[in-house]
Amino acid sequence: MTSVVQSLADVNQQLFEAKKTKKLSFEQIAQRMGRDEVWVAALFYGQAKPTDDEVDKLIDVLGPWVDAKAMKRHFNPHFFPERGQLTPMPPTDPTLYRLYEVVGVYGYALKSVIHEKFGDGIMSAINFSAKVDKVQKNGADTVRITYEGKWLPYDFHC
Repeated sequence: MTSVVQSLADVNQQLFEAKKTKKLSFEQIAQRMGRDEVWVAALFYGQAKPTDDEVDKLIDVLGPWVDAKAMKRHFNPHFFPERGQLTPMPPTDPTLYRLYEVVGVYGYALKSVIHEKFGDGIMSAINFSAKVDKVQKNGADTVRITYEGKWLPYDFHC
């Protein structure tokens, strides 16, 4: 079975291999790049667009385990990320499936609460950030995921 990483472009696979070789977390890479860890992970999966400066920082952090010329060729100004699904829906990976399940089970409840607080509109996934925290609750490790997106009210005129 091919993993998602194996299905990515060679430069993206190289990023994962360099991360593993250098024993760095996404958080450590992000700190050195001045970016958010979720954005850095998205970049590794080909789902974020780095600036030229960010490519240089990434090369500095992971060098010499990445091919700088290949990185610059791939992440050029004409590179546009694939931001869609990397796997079939519903996902079969247990972690991804549980996130999918959260939306399936709690989606309408979240939507209702959001609309009560903000009115008619949507949360932007373009002006968006996500954060993952490890939190202790009742003596157990728990996952806290925070989504933050700009509110875009519907303004429909005929």
